[in-house]
Amino acid sequence: MNLEKVIFGFFIILACTLNFGFFIGDIDRVDLHHPMELGIALAINLIATVLKFGDRTHLGATHLATSLVASLQLIAASVVWMVHVHFNGLPMDSYSMSTVVSLSGGALLANLVSVTLLIGETLRQGR
Repeated sequence: MNLEKVIFGFFIILACTLNFGFFIGDIDRVDLHHPMELGIALAINLIATVLKFGDRTHLGATHLATSLVASLQLIAASVVWMVHVHFNGLPMDSYSMSTVVSLSGGALLANLVSVTLLIGETLRQGR
C-alpha cells in the first residue's frame, strides 16, 4: 500500500464530503449552513490542492484543475459571507445565503469530478 496515495485519496474524498455537508439543506435557510463547516471545507480543499501539485501527468493536471476550481468557489463563498456579516455588519439573510450555497454547489461539482477521476484511476491501475 502506498501511503502517499492513501493520504491523497483521503483528502480528496474528505474535501468532497465536507463540501456536501455544507451544501445539503434548503438553499436559503441560514440555520442549515454553518460558517465553520464552510471554513473547514475550504481548508481541506486547500490541503487537497497542495497535494496535487507534485503529479506531472495529464490526469494530475486535471486533478489540480478541479481542485483549483473547488478552492476558488469556496473562497468566493467565504468572501461573500464575510463581507455580508463582518464588513456590512448585517445578519446573514436568505439572499446572501443562497449565493454562498450556490458557490459551494459549484465547488461540490468540481469535487465530484475529482473523486470520479480518482475512482477511474484506481480502477485502471487495478488491471
